[in-house]
Amino acid sequence: MRRTTLTQFLVEQQRSARAIKPELRLLIEVVGRACKAIAVNVGKGALANMLGSAGTENVQGEVQKKLDVISNEILMEANEWGGHLAGMASEEMETIHEIPNRYPKGEYLLLFDPLDGSSNIDVNVSIGTIFSVLKSGDELGQVTEKSFLLPGTSQVAAGYAVYGPTTLLVLTVGTGVYCFTLDREMGSWVLTQSNMKIPHDTQEFAINMSNMRHWESPVRKYVDELLLGETGPREKNFNMRWVASMVADVHRILTRGGIFMYPRDARTPDVPGKLRLMYEANPMSFIVEQAGGAATNGHERILEVRPHKLHERISVILGSKNEVERVTSYHRAAL
Repeated sequence: MRRTTLTQFLVEQQRSARAIKPELRLLIEVVGRACKAIAVNVGKGALANMLGSAGTENVQGEVQKKLDVISNEILMEANEWGGHLAGMASEEMETIHEIPNRYPKGEYLLLFDPLDGSSNIDVNVSIGTIFSVLKSGDELGQVTEKSFLLPGTSQVAAGYAVYGPTTLLVLTVGTGVYCFTLDREMGSWVLTQSNMKIPHDTQEFAINMSNMRHWESPVRKYVDELLLGETGPREKNFNMRWVASMVADVHRILTRGGIFMYPRDARTPDVPGKLRLMYEANPMSFIVEQAGGAATNGHERILEVRPHKLHERISVILGSKNEVERVTSYHRAAL
């Protein structure tokens, strides 16, 4: 049986589908290699003193884990010298990282959350890496933070790695969603799922119920309906799943359907949500839409939101199309 590696898949996307340029192919391969290196460090855990806090905070004031810092360094060092990028931005860094003058510069911008769900590191629950690739509009000029402030529709590629029982890489370049499994013995990403699709209907939802008292009324109304089960207006029972690792929750939805919600809440009325638009919401929304799902902030399509700052936050509702549209309709009716 012929096995298709990530490199072979990307070459086919370049040659046959003409979906990507050679430079983007090489960039994605480098990101894939960096994710393999992160997986090795995640897998060592306490054996290599990888658990626990790094004793520092990121730009959002969140305590960094050792693996947050290490994963960020791996992605930075792997990508800055290849000649494919004009700049990088990370959830863990205050501002952008422009490619040093000693290296050639490319036409793409890379954004990433180096280790999503890091609160789960010490309890050995699945975590991951999320990344997004934009086309730079400043090939001949200096790259600034403004260069990165493009809507999600400008993405040319997005993906995430899941470091779980198996290590997976899920990718889209705008031609559907594909899943690769890491063959640890061979060191290769092998294509194991093609054209992944999210069912339009579902009976599973993912949300942090402990925040229920802080939600806006449209979200409370929707979840109340789900909790009433077959005796309520939905006339069917729903199951709740919550991993507190976006990559794990979204991958479950991509595999068998569901809806993921991380809405804004009353504790921070001036902040439109918890998750980061550029590093989490945009790449995941691109993937979900490519799989036939939907993604909104309750009022509009996430991919059409124009960011105003690098670390902007947003409310996220994504997954099975019919359920996302229902929650969104409740928000619009509440205006």
